[in-house]
Amino acid sequence: MTNRTGGPGTSGTPHTAAPPRTPGTAPAATLLRTAAELAAFAPFKGQRAVVMTMGALHEGHATLIRTARAAAGTDGQVVVTVFVNPLQFGEAADLERYPRTLDADLAVAGAAGADAVFAPSVDEVYPGGEPQVRISAGPMGERLEGASRPGHFDGMLTVVAKMLHLTHPDAAFFGQKDAQQLALIRRMVRDLNFPVEIVGVETVREPDGLALSSRNRFLDIEERHTALAVSRALFAARDRLAAQQALHARAQTTAATTGRAAALTALGETRAAADTQAVALARPVDGPAAVRAAAQLILDDAAAEQPPLALDYLALVDPADFTEIPDDRTTGDAILAIAAKVGKTRLIDNIPLTFGATT
Repeated sequence: MTNRTGGPGTSGTPHTAAPPRTPGTAPAATLLRTAAELAAFAPFKGQRAVVMTMGALHEGHATLIRTARAAAGTDGQVVVTVFVNPLQFGEAADLERYPRTLDADLAVAGAAGADAVFAPSVDEVYPGGEPQVRISAGPMGERLEGASRPGHFDGMLTVVAKMLHLTHPDAAFFGQKDAQQLALIRRMVRDLNFPVEIVGVETVREPDGLALSSRNRFLDIEERHTALAVSRALFAARDRLAAQQALHARAQTTAATTGRAAALTALGETRAAADTQAVALARPVDGPAAVRAAAQLILDDAAAEQPPLALDYLALVDPADFTEIPDDRTTGDAILAIAAKVGKTRLIDNIPLTFGATT
């Protein structure tokens, strides 16, 4: 293990993308198939950064890899893992349906700055069959995605732990799009004392707002149109919160002077102005309920589209443990998360929010 500049632990601030490499200058990533090949891979002087994926790489993954490359530096090493983990799939059909595009993945990884792609077989990762001992996600892993996909997070944490042991990284990079997954990995690393920094990278979106996902390829034109309601709902909630917090900030900075009161009296507006200011100051925003309502309005409209959006959950949660934010919360960080199905494709997305912010 090389020395770390940031030390073991987590990074709470999402990293932004490093710029793409100049076309034609990126060497091909080396394909590694076994743990022995990974262990014997070219030595390096700096840090090792790892990006864990299930393949079918897209620009969202490329962003993770570029960010890892920037963090590792020219003396470091970036390893991308490609492994479709059977422990994360509840149904065999879903496992078989998941796209496998290794040749294309090698090209994407190399162009984004990866030195190696570690793509082991199931037998290499789980010799002798499925592991008898697994990591439990606990109560945090039973909420939201865990409730919809029982056992999913146990399988995810088990393979992440295994890949951390195999790759020995100084830092591992994960997308904020899978916010609950990221939170669970951070918790596992902290609770079980893994000597690695976990870095969250902000969600990458299409120009129309749809979060990049390997599953987007399964959407036809009409389904994609309906699916856009997910990101629109998140943005509507964000904008509602920002507008209410701006109103509260203006109310706080308005001085209730005698002269102003007299002027308002002359205009016959004293009571109305006082009521407006009192409401704004008493409750800085109309709280979590208003945020949820703004998103729900968009999702309800999408449920009437053809094809319709079938909502699994809309949840405003604490990023530390993914419990619901109470309606009387006026300060602190939150994540607004949505899961929905359009046709046969299940989509998840989220957006971070901060209550009580005035700028």
